[in-house]
Formats: sequence, structure tokens, C-alpha cells
Amino acid sequence: MDVTAPTARRDGFDVFRREWEGQVGEALPLPPFEPLGSGDFRVIVRASKVHDTVIADVYGESMAGGTRGASHHFDDRVLVHVMQRGKWRFVRPRDRGEATVPAGRFLVRHNGPPVRFEIEPRTAAKVLILPASQLGPLGDRPIVGAADSTEVRLLMAYAKLVDATLNDLTPTGVQAARSALIELVKGVLTQGFDDNEPRLAPALAQAAKDLVDSRLTDPDLSPSALARELNVSVRTLHRAFATAEESVSAYVRRRRLEQARLELASSAGRPSTSELAARWRFADSSHFIRAFKKQYGQTPTQFVRSGSTVPGRPTSSVIHGHGSMTSEAIEPPIAPTVDRR
Repeated sequence: MDVTAPTARRDGFDVFRREWEGQVGEALPLPPFEPLGSGDFRVIVRASKVHDTVIADVYGESMAGGTRGASHHFDDRVLVHVMQRGKWRFVRPRDRGEATVPAGRFLVRHNGPPVRFEIEPRTAAKVLILPASQLGPLGDRPIVGAADSTEVRLLMAYAKLVDATLNDLTPTGVQAARSALIELVKGVLTQGFDDNEPRLAPALAQAAKDLVDSRLTDPDLSPSALARELNVSVRTLHRAFATAEESVSAYVRRRRLEQARLELASSAGRPSTSELAARWRFADSSHFIRAFKKQYGQTPTQFVRSGSTVPGRPTSSVIHGHGSMTSEAIEPPIAPTVDRR
């Protein structure tokens, strides 16, 4: 959804509410809204509905307002805000406190009491909307914490995975994905999760893959290092990868080879085999050549001479995953689509 109302915030929000309800298929989980000040109202949301939960990427260019109260219908939702850029400020009336959530932090709040909120321009956040009945009482105040905790990493990794595969899931798969999301949010609230719960294995594997992808040149990257980072045992990590039929070490090797292949396909400043072996942490050039040939059926030199290209290689050097909200991905923002299931 891409909603802009240049001169009327109230009208802009009304348009946004109608678009949300029409595309997501349920009421926007906000009580009656009152704008603050004057000026533009602009917000971009990409939302995926997973049974009775919603995963949304929110980009706010200009948005400030407040709610006047909550009916029971709106009171039965819990919202999880994981901030990726900018700030989101919530103020409770009658001196009941306020919370400012900057990038790198999360906030979990019950959608019951009236609240005034302001979004800093160019703010980006992942927002999950979940049924409160499945999560238990949260208390009177919102829960705030670090977005780089193990529990939030697992939740975000799984939300990314569900977002990317939602259209391919059966109704049973959608229900299972929703249940896993609920369990992971419980883990955020209790600062722990059941690492023996089989439904959480895909989330753990995806979180580990995200860590691998961000640290491919790290010489200390290993299953034990990943397990320590995610606060699980090495055995638990291997068990999570078993369902994907690819070991942790095999995933690391494959991703490093893919990056090396991308560099070989570049026409400018192509590195030597020894440089690639060193950069992508292979023992030596011979080891790298053998691994490359096993993966792609030709040596690096043969790949270059054949003029091969990498299928689906983007024209930009920056590669973004599905639902990525990094600064490069959202500037300028592109109107997203809405997945419905």
C-alpha cells in the first residue's frame, strides 16, 4: 500500500484504513485515529496475512497522531515493533509513561489503552500483529528490548522465511507457520525459547543462515561460533539444519562459492584464484578450485573463459532478501504488493 494525502492527514489516514481493510482482509488494529498537526500523511506498508496474524514492513515518511480509545475488538491484539531505522514514539495519557523506540530496539505492546504516537521521517520497522489471547497478559506497560537478542533474531528470521514462502504454503502449512510465530513471540516475551520444539527448527536454521550471510569472510565462522551466537547447542543447530538436507558447513561453503562466482562474473577488476581463495576462506587455491569445480562443473578459469554469467544476477551490487528494509532497499521507497492467505 502506498497512501499519500498532501494536505489532509485525517483524509489520508481514512484512505489508508480502507486500503488496509480491502487488501489485508481485516480491520486495521487501531481505534479511532486523531491526526496531530498539519501537513502530509504518507506511509507505505507491505503486509502478509498468516491466518489471524499479520507480518508488515512499515515505512513512515510522515505520520503522527493518537487514538481515542479501544473497543474489545481492537483490544485483543498484541503489536510487536522491531525498529530498523528511525524512531517510533508512544505516549500514554495521564502520566502513564512514554517509550521511544529507536533503530536496533523492539517494543511489544497491547493495543488496548489510548496512545499518542509519532514516527520520525524515513522510519522503517517490522511490525507483527498477533492475537492477544495466545500470548497471555502483558501488563500495563510495553515491553522494550534489544533487537539483536537471540529471541528477536529467531523471530525476525522466521518472519522473513514465512513472508518469502507464504504463497506456496497449504492451509495446514499456514496454520503451522502461525503457531510457530506465536511460540517465537512468547520466546521474546520470556527471553527464552524451547530449542527442542520441532516447529522452531526452521526459524533457528534461517537465523543461522542470516548470520552466515553477514559474516562470510569471517575466518572464525563455524557451527560452534553460530551456536554460541544463537545461544543453542551445536547439536541443536545441526538438528535444525537436518530438515533442509544441507549441513551448516555445506551451507557456508556454498554461499562462499556463490560470492566467489559473482566476482568471477564481473568484468571489472576480476580477482585471481589465489585472491578469491583467501577472501572466501578456503585453505588454498587448490582447495578452492576443487570445491568450485564440484559445485559448478568447471574450474574458475574455465568459467571465466566460457564467458558464463550468473543466472538472475542483479544489475546492482547490493542484493536484498525478500522483505528487506535496509536503507538502500527503501530509498526511494517502492510501492509494495500485499500477499493474502
